[in-house]
Amino acid sequence: MKNPLPSRYFAFAFCVLVLLLSLSLLLFGIGWWIVAAISAALVIVGIWDIGQHHTTLRRNYPLLAHFRYFFEAIRPEIRQYLVESDTDEVPYSRAQRSIVYQRAKNALDLRPFGTELDVYQPQYEWINHSLAPAKIADHNFRVPIGGKDCTQPYAASVFNISAMSFGALSANAIRALNEGARRGGFYHDTGEGSISQYHRENGGDLCWEIGSGYFGCRNDDGSFSEERFTANAASAQVKMIEVKLSQGAKPGHGGVLPAAKVSPEIAAARGVKIGVDCVSPAAHSAFHTPEELLRFVARLRVLSGGKPTGFKLAIGHPWEWFGIAKAMLSTGLLPDFIVVDGGEGGTGAAPMEFTDHVGAPLREALLLIHNTLVGIGLRDQIRIGASGKITSAFDIARTLALGADWCNAARGFMFALGCIQSQNCHTDRCPTGVATQDASRQRALVVPDKADRVMNFHENTLKALKELIAASGLNHPSEIGPEHVIRRVSPTEIRSLAALYNFLEPGELINGVPEHAVFKKFWQVARPDTFAPPPDVLALRLVKAR
Repeated sequence: MKNPLPSRYFAFAFCVLVLLLSLSLLLFGIGWWIVAAISAALVIVGIWDIGQHHTTLRRNYPLLAHFRYFFEAIRPEIRQYLVESDTDEVPYSRAQRSIVYQRAKNALDLRPFGTELDVYQPQYEWINHSLAPAKIADHNFRVPIGGKDCTQPYAASVFNISAMSFGALSANAIRALNEGARRGGFYHDTGEGSISQYHRENGGDLCWEIGSGYFGCRNDDGSFSEERFTANAASAQVKMIEVKLSQGAKPGHGGVLPAAKVSPEIAAARGVKIGVDCVSPAAHSAFHTPEELLRFVARLRVLSGGKPTGFKLAIGHPWEWFGIAKAMLSTGLLPDFIVVDGGEGGTGAAPMEFTDHVGAPLREALLLIHNTLVGIGLRDQIRIGASGKITSAFDIARTLALGADWCNAARGFMFALGCIQSQNCHTDRCPTGVATQDASRQRALVVPDKADRVMNFHENTLKALKELIAASGLNHPSEIGPEHVIRRVSPTEIRSLAALYNFLEPGELINGVPEHAVFKKFWQVARPDTFAPPPDVLALRLVKAR
């Protein structure tokens, strides 16, 4: 015989019975009034669950379904605090976060009882040390940036704050980052949201990032404005100009800041109208070819008064980057620097497909940029910055070994501000006041205290880098090469990065095409006058019936 009351309704039925019982016992004390009120509320919720038409689960499991929603809502916290191990990177491990917190607070960052990593697992990496370690007096490692056409070169720290816009971060977060950068002597990238009043308050060095929306230097129709650019670029705070071609978190994807979020402060920083959708297109309108890009970079350098000017990109189609490299040769116009953004980069919010599956990861992207510049004989004239999940001195050392001159970090400095990786950046409910525009939430972020932590994190990370470099017998991070970093490729095999990856010789691309798959396939067909794909790639697109 079929059960007249399926078990999925038992919770609802139980609440109905408790309500009826408590109503019959109301005269026996106030406690029954409380029971009646609670059970009545639950019965109302159950009736609403059964009657609504939007969620099948609630219709089939009145009341019980809400337990699922509750545990699903707190699943990230359960995983982060109770389930995951210290080394699970989702996206940052507890060990990675802890080292930032400890260094930001000037707390003891030593590790007892040995490593928690399995040193025999593939992908484990280490730096070979020397039996003749060096003595390094100062950890304030600097990188001179500025080519032959630059009249105001800048000596950057080897570790800086990567691009995060006001709007994505709170006013207090921007204040604390910039004050920390000022105290520590490193630069703060504005992100494409331009220079806000909060970037200016404390006077820390800025790298002004200019995206496709030309925020801070745009006309009313969204096109580039020379006049507004010159006014902002003239600020003594602005040390470098960076044209953003794409970012690792969502390359090839524009964005829209809805009208409701375009506050007077954001409108003032970006040069847009209050309460109107703020559009950041996927592509630039000021240039359309590799050669036009380099002319735009050169134009910005002149308009800024000769400050170092370059561009940032995530690597996608290799022929597009090769086209830019060939344009350097055809025009003689060089950027002062290139920042490589890895596909593992973070953002306030991005479609899952872009976060997980678009853009080359940092190591492969950096190697392609570095090798190309070496191959065309221009590596010594162009500096390379790199960003993509960098938090420790080892991360910096490995990235420099693969060809970078300096590193940037975004989420690492967010941790220094107190970020707990709650992954609520897109909800405006950041629990630590870092990634929110809610005034009451960001008030909890005390600027002087967090500025100290930003400075401490930078300072202590570079001290650790100094010790790492010295232990390797080197005197400066610029001396680190791929031969110094070793990677386990199987339980019984190890390789240096120099052996794992192909590295081009100076001028090799000018004299011919090396035995390297991507160069053999795309170098000769790339063009400096177009980003368009080569004919054989276009031909492949036509093999399907339409």
